[in-house]
Amino acid sequence: MNHYGSCLCGGIVYQISGDITDVLNCHCSMCRKLHSSAFRTRGVVLTKDWQTTQGQELLTFYESSSGEHKGFCRICGSQMYTKFDAKPEVLGFPLGTLDNDPQVTSQRHIFVASKAPWHSITDDLPQIDEY
Repeated sequence: MNHYGSCLCGGIVYQISGDITDVLNCHCSMCRKLHSSAFRTRGVVLTKDWQTTQGQELLTFYESSSGEHKGFCRICGSQMYTKFDAKPEVLGFPLGTLDNDPQVTSQRHIFVASKAPWHSITDDLPQIDEY
């Protein structure tokens, strides 16, 4: 199954030609700030399966943690994916940038020990204090 997505302004467009795996909701303070939200829902794809089909020149990167590089649209600020020095074969990406139904759901919540105090988790997914 192919998956398609884009940034808010539409300047960056991508296609994923493989499976989306390890879908989770991250409640760490960095993900909350990164997405201005209570949590970030992210999946993992193989780097070889990701293709930026438009707007590669609009991607800019920020090293949020040692060896973790967040890729953003320099026009609208949408976070497109994270690449990892220690695992160059995979990318993490926010499912919120998808334009089609990925037909996957979150499997767990992580970093719930640092979740936003104003947010309540109301589903029955496993909750893990750290990673």
